[in-house]
Amino acid sequence: MSAIWKVVKRNKKACSGVFILIVYVMIALFANAITDHKPSKRVARPHQEPSIEHIMGTTRMGRDVFTQFVHGTRTSLAVGFSAGFIIVILGTILGISAGYFGGKVDEVINFFTNIALVIPQLPLLLVLAAFLGQSSPTTIALIIGFTSWAWGARVTRAQTMALREKEYIQSAVLMGESRWRIILVELMPNLASIIGANFIGSVLYTVITQATIEFLGLGDPLATSWGTMLYNAQTTSAMHVGAWWELLVPAVAIAVLGMALALMNFALDEVSNPKLRTFSGLRIFNRRIAAIEYEKSLKLSERAA
Repeated sequence: MSAIWKVVKRNKKACSGVFILIVYVMIALFANAITDHKPSKRVARPHQEPSIEHIMGTTRMGRDVFTQFVHGTRTSLAVGFSAGFIIVILGTILGISAGYFGGKVDEVINFFTNIALVIPQLPLLLVLAAFLGQSSPTTIALIIGFTSWAWGARVTRAQTMALREKEYIQSAVLMGESRWRIILVELMPNLASIIGANFIGSVLYTVITQATIEFLGLGDPLATSWGTMLYNAQTTSAMHVGAWWELLVPAVAIAVLGMALALMNFALDEVSNPKLRTFSGLRIFNRRIAAIEYEKSLKLSERAA
C-alpha cells in the first residue's frame, strides 16, 4: 500500500483520478445533506432551463436534475462497488485456487471459466434482467457480480501459475509452510496490482452496464440512478424539445467517472510494471543532466565574454 501511495503522489494523472473519485464518494455519502428535497418531488415548471435556483435544470415532470444527479450518484456507485467486490472476490478466489492447486481443481474451475467467457455478457444480462422484470439496483448488482468474474479469474490464474514457480514460493514449500499461508502471505501481495486493476475495471463496467440495462427500460423506474435519468430523458424526448441538460448531466457523470477510474490505473501500472518506473526515472535523470549542461554552457559563455 505504501508503494502504491508513493506512486499516486508522484503521478499527477493518478492524483486527478483519485480526487474525482473522492468527490463522487462524498456526494454519495452526503446526498441528503447536499439537496433539500427528494428526487421524485416536483419543485418547478417542466423542462426549466439551468438557472441559479436549479443549476442543472428540471425534467419533464418538474423534478430537479441536480437532486436526481446527487441521489443517482449514490445508487450508481453503490451498484458499481458492490458488483466490483463480488467480481474481485470470486475472480481472485477461483483464479488463485486454479493456478496454485492445479490438477482437478484447475480443470473444474477452468471448465466453468471457459463457459462464462464464451457466453456474451451483455446479451446474458439483458435476458436475465428481462426475465426478472423491472430489476432493482440490488438485483442488477448481483446479476453483474455473479456473471462477470471469469475474466478476472483467468488473469489471476495465469499470474498465479507464473508466481508458483518462483524461488521464494518453492523455498516456502520446502520449509513446510502451509498452503494457505503461502497464498495469503506470499502470493496475494504480488497479485495486488492485478486485483486492483480488476476491481477498477469491474466498477466501471458495472456502472456502464447498469446504465445500459436501465436505459433500455429493464430497471426499476422508481429508483434514481444515472441509468434511470437517461431512460426518463429518452422517454420524454428531452433532446427533441431542447432539454439537453436532462440527457447531458447523467452522460457526463458516467464519462467523468470512467475517466477518473482510467486515470487511477496509471498508478497501478507503475507499481506492476517496473519499466514504467524506469522510464519515469530516466526522464527525470535526463532533465537534470540537461540542466547541468545548460549551467555549464552559461558559465563558459560568461568566461568567454
